Amino acid sequence: MRAGAVHLATALLLPACLAAAADPLPAAAGKENAPQELLLEASDGATIAAWYYPLPKDAASLGTVILIHDIDGSHRTVEPLAKALQAAGCAVVAPDLRGHGASVMKAGPTGPAPESQAKSLRKTDFEIMAAATGGSVREQADVRGDLECVYEWIRQQAAKEKLQMKPLVVVGAGAGATVAARWAAADAAWPPIASGPQGRQVGGVVLIGPAFVSKGFSIQPALSQELLGRSPPVLVLSGSDDRDAVRIFDQIKRHRPREAFDERKGAAANGEAADKPTLFLLKVPVNRSGDALACYRSTDPKNPHDAASRIIGFMTKVLNVAL
Repeated sequence: MRAGAVHLATALLLPACLAAAADPLPAAAGKENAPQELLLEASDGATIAAWYYPLPKDAASLGTVILIHDIDGSHRTVEPLAKALQAAGCAVVAPDLRGHGASVMKAGPTGPAPESQAKSLRKTDFEIMAAATGGSVREQADVRGDLECVYEWIRQQAAKEKLQMKPLVVVGAGAGATVAARWAAADAAWPPIASGPQGRQVGGVVLIGPAFVSKGFSIQPALSQELLGRSPPVLVLSGSDDRDAVRIFDQIKRHRPREAFDERKGAAANGEAADKPTLFLLKVPVNRSGDALACYRSTDPKNPHDAASRIIGFMTKVLNVAL
């Protein structure tokens, strides 16, 4: 977390603060803002299709977002959120996870057709989506999964000054939130080398209606790791009846009880004001989860509730990024 994290007079101001961008978001327009398709290759030969939503021309950069859809979804099922974040000043990369959308697992001539691959995914397939390990040099890792391929593409573009990577925020919905958390943990595990740090590149994590377990793939290893327990800042967005989101928030809160804000209580999670909150549980008053929650936006302009404005507030206020 950056040293200048938000300092608020009282914790009661936090929901309004994180909804600071709740005014109608402009739609990104023009050919220069049109999404660009990328084809990336994981270390096991899987082809990962991803869509890059570039920063609008002349817009101030809020950073870069990796946006991950829920199981059985694709970049299209989270595209409204991608475009809202893009319009607000984020460069966004939204991959189709392997077996979803235009991304396919490596298969022989008689292997499953792309449209059926999502249904055949197993725990090991989800594990490699979030994998980044093997060897001592990250750029030469033996195992590079779906998100690691996306990260490497972003890193290369940042090195060419074609985008501003920092802060790098990973946003996941449903099972995609589990993948996001596990990859953030893998990112943190890379040790520094002589040329500088390799890991801890993730500046913030957003979990939208997160699933605790999907097809045997659990978020628990990420919650148990010290990094996600203590840093970076984490925003958990929950629907009106989302037990997994609350359970995940409560587990992270054990590591940073005095830095947690719980909107259910209207105050800091420990009952006291959190001077520098780094963990948030915010509710969207609708019974939705996953991609449907990620793209939900209320129609009442006086009482807006949507993931995009909360994420933008999180980036501008908590990650200390000025518009």
